[in-house]
Amino acid sequence: MRGGEEEEEHSVCGSITLEEWNGCSSTKLFRTASITASSSLSIQRLSLSPPLSANRINHVWRRVLQAFGFPDSVTPDYVGFQLWDTLQGLSTYIKMMLSTQALLSAIGVGEKSATVIGATFQWFLRDFTGMLGGILFTFYQGSNLDSNAKMWRLVADLMNDIGMLMDLLSPLFPSAFIIVVCLGSLSRSFTGVASGATRAALTQHFALQENAADISAKEGSQETMATMMGMSLGMLLARFTSGNPVAIWLSFLSLTVFHMYANYRAVRCLVLNSLNFERSSILLAHFMQTGQVLSPEQVSSMEGVLPMWATSSKSTDSNALHKRVHLGVRVSSLPRPDIMQLLNGAGASSHKNAKYLLAHREGNVSVILHKDSAAGDVLKSYIHAIVMANLMEKSTSFYSEGEAWMDKHHDEFLNKLRSGGWKTERLLCPSITWRANWISHTSGAKTD
Repeated sequence: MRGGEEEEEHSVCGSITLEEWNGCSSTKLFRTASITASSSLSIQRLSLSPPLSANRINHVWRRVLQAFGFPDSVTPDYVGFQLWDTLQGLSTYIKMMLSTQALLSAIGVGEKSATVIGATFQWFLRDFTGMLGGILFTFYQGSNLDSNAKMWRLVADLMNDIGMLMDLLSPLFPSAFIIVVCLGSLSRSFTGVASGATRAALTQHFALQENAADISAKEGSQETMATMMGMSLGMLLARFTSGNPVAIWLSFLSLTVFHMYANYRAVRCLVLNSLNFERSSILLAHFMQTGQVLSPEQVSSMEGVLPMWATSSKSTDSNALHKRVHLGVRVSSLPRPDIMQLLNGAGASSHKNAKYLLAHREGNVSVILHKDSAAGDVLKSYIHAIVMANLMEKSTSFYSEGEAWMDKHHDEFLNKLRSGGWKTERLLCPSITWRANWISHTSGAKTD
């Protein structure tokens, strides 16, 4: 009786054609097979490769990109960055073979007069200096790495090049060998900390679908492949240039120039949509002029990636406004007139309920944050400070005009930022360790 019910059920439902689709998201799927049931099971596989050779190459390239999650699970700047990052990694490991060869020669590998304990002690001092340097660098600059990922990524590779240069120079200064190799190790220790920290920040940026672990694993495999290729090519280059100092130095310097160029192109490919000091300054200056918000792509082409000491300190354009704002200032470090300004103005300010205070002096704005200020308050205080710094160049009543601007345009500015794809949850900045608390004597209540 049960078998009859099953036959009746099949006759009502009819036959079903089952299709197989492949892709990394619901919007990028391709049908690969069609399965039907007649007298026997029939599977019709569809060709994935177009007939034309050009289209076939494009299809293979698309499949390779899909294997790395592009374009649906990563940001559009992922491919460009990874391409240049692979090239710079390749040149790094080629150079590493030349510098390692020179370092081993300076230690005494292959010489009868060299002792095992002597070489071990020299290597220990080299590694110990590097570890100590990494700890000190993290202590002084660790909180700044996230907010300036582009700059520190570039600086990290520059310090790596300097470290390799020290290794290559070590045989030329046998009397100062320990000092030279320790300086090289110290330089590379900065690279390890800065490169690792910025890589983590960039991985979070690339992960559109909260798939940071997947992207990190694939990027690690990509770096391993570049390492293997670089070491193999480096061995060949070291063999061909062995005993020829001119060829060694010419190869090293040429690879260094290419390495820094590839790094510069890599960080220029990045289109970050988080707000740091410089990006906020560029966005706000443009908004105050036009009422429009720039896209992350436009800001990326305008922001600097070089360290501050490598750029002009006399720049007066909108990109330099952030250099005139000091966030999280210690109250007791302010000049006496600035402290008096705060004491006289904090209670009467129309922004007395805000979680920050602003002090201005000689074109600079100091921001004192309340002890209970949250991430949104930090961003608001910085926007207000940039507005004031911008108005200082145009008006003598910049303080009242700045408050009026905040009342009228602050919420509009944030809404347009969100609509333009910007993250407005927080301002990327170094850790703020100094805060304050203030009381309005007119009401006798804390200003919270």
